[in-house]
Amino acid sequence: MRRRGLWAVVGVAALVLGGGLTVAGCGTVGYLAQTVHGHLSLMQQARPVEHWLADGATPERLRERLLLSQRIRRFAVDELALPDTRSYRGYADLGRSAAVWNVVAVPELSLTLKTWCFPVVGCVGYRGYYDRDEAEAFAQGLRAQGYDVRVYGVPAYSTLGRLEWLGGDPLLNTFIGYPEGELARLIFHELAHHVVYVKDDTSFNESFATAVERLGVQRWLQQHASPAVREEYERFDTRRRDFQALTLRYRARLAEVYAGPGSDEDKRRGKAEVLAAMRAEHARLKAGPWEGFAGYDRWFEQANGASLAVLAAYTELVPGFERLFDARGRSFPRFYDAVRELAQRPRDERRQALTSPMIADKDPAR
Repeated sequence: MRRRGLWAVVGVAALVLGGGLTVAGCGTVGYLAQTVHGHLSLMQQARPVEHWLADGATPERLRERLLLSQRIRRFAVDELALPDTRSYRGYADLGRSAAVWNVVAVPELSLTLKTWCFPVVGCVGYRGYYDRDEAEAFAQGLRAQGYDVRVYGVPAYSTLGRLEWLGGDPLLNTFIGYPEGELARLIFHELAHHVVYVKDDTSFNESFATAVERLGVQRWLQQHASPAVREEYERFDTRRRDFQALTLRYRARLAEVYAGPGSDEDKRRGKAEVLAAMRAEHARLKAGPWEGFAGYDRWFEQANGASLAVLAAYTELVPGFERLFDARGRSFPRFYDAVRELAQRPRDERRQALTSPMIADKDPAR
């Protein structure tokens, strides 16, 4: 029983922090301890949604959002063929602004994310903490080693459907107040990680989940949202796509600087010029089409190589997954089957199948 208990704790640590947000490095017993404690504390604060709805002290706004979340959750199962698990059937108020804080890092003149590896979930390019001060302390150590580092709050994470015996992943105060379309996107994204997860391939996992969220929210808005909600989402999504296009373009420019000739000092100057130009273009967007929207201000103020490196993981392969969805008759079950088959291939073959339009339209089993 003692041994089983030990491996249960290690399994929680691996799945919690590897399954969508972070992993531990060598010799980090204390890190494992905060991982287990943090997730179990989160779960202890969660109560079934029906308990919150029956509680007369539950604020009406929260009650409305919880009811909406359950309609979205049912839609995810009935229309998107996502797993009908215990996840997002409970709710917890953590009393903080993020579920965890992620730390990402790249060498000063590189866009290759530093990775940490762990049993079960493999290697990923981020490491997370339930306490922001601990995340900042770890980040400071990486900066002292010369890395570009970024710390950012994560509103939710997925345990891949493997911790249902603990109650699954709960709804949290960190995102329950999102606009309707954004709340649907987040739930669809995290549930997609329950469908397919490939060790050591963050781009495949995150791009797949991003494709599912985009496809899913389109159906939700068409079938269930009011005109006002659809208009609100369109404004949100237009700015998001502008942001993604801008940042990916400057990421490519920075990659050219790093790959080009010249000394390290030349590349540092080139890097500074690219980041300055990116911030200037953001300022023009904010003053023009975005009509003063300030939601991305903090990101651009703190942007560095690590900021740009981590963004690509969530979008790089999305077009390929969307083509695959179309090739499977826009059927979610057939799409998931094709993705599962792709997941069995070597990494290079997966990437080729998703980046070549000719190959992406073929059955990956052939």
